[in-house]
Amino acid sequence: RIPGIGQFQPSEVAKFSLILLFSHLISLNYKRIGTFTGGFLPLLAILMVTCGLVFLEPHLSGTILICMLGLVLMFVGGCRLRYLVLIVLLGASAVFFAVFVLHYEQERIDVWLHPMEVYARDAAGRNEAWQTVQSLFTIGSGGLLGQGLGNSRQKHLFLPEPQNDFIFAVVCEELGFIGAALILLLFALLIWRGFVIAMNAPDKFGSVLAIGLTAQIGIQVILNIAVVTNSMPNTGISLPFFSYGGTSLVMLLAQMGIVLAVSRQSRLKKS
Repeated sequence: RIPGIGQFQPSEVAKFSLILLFSHLISLNYKRIGTFTGGFLPLLAILMVTCGLVFLEPHLSGTILICMLGLVLMFVGGCRLRYLVLIVLLGASAVFFAVFVLHYEQERIDVWLHPMEVYARDAAGRNEAWQTVQSLFTIGSGGLLGQGLGNSRQKHLFLPEPQNDFIFAVVCEELGFIGAALILLLFALLIWRGFVIAMNAPDKFGSVLAIGLTAQIGIQVILNIAVVTNSMPNTGISLPFFSYGGTSLVMLLAQMGIVLAVSRQSRLKKS
């Protein structure tokens, strides 16, 4: 909380800062980016420090997102694939050890694998599976055409946080399968257009920057919908431009403005 201003989410700035810094370093050291000490190691050090600070907020979902963004930018920038595979294997080993040996976040894994069984243990008490199961109920009640815009019933004290991480479930209930599919199509077009802008960027910095900013939206959309549909454990990822949150919305709009600036520079260069 910032007195006189309100709440502020530092991890939203951390995402953009990481993308900006990685784009600068990759464009600056592009000829050495394939080496271990000159390219990979400095980027890895920055990524580890950033993820560590965000994890201490604590913000586990933000940590996962930033780590994935770093890997995407390192891959696009030209880091050797074997280095990135090593990071993925080490990360997967750490997650496996934390979940199955230390039993960290074991409840989320149980809810993901057996949501109805956990829900049935104490449905009246709103246990760990309540949010996941209510999300599935909300999606299913939308049918093909939905209940109508603003007519969701599940958002009234049944589905927790309907304005944040689980807003897509409400969208499915109100707009149905067709409306939800159209929204996903719009996201796909936005991401496709971002990559087209990146490929036509006038320099390496603009290209990597546009890819990073577009990849952030794509990763968040995929993770959010995967959580809402119980395709992966609940991690608390927001849906870009839909979920409630002032810091997130301001940063996303600013980032899209930067992507448009890259597009304008490419048009000016062609003309």
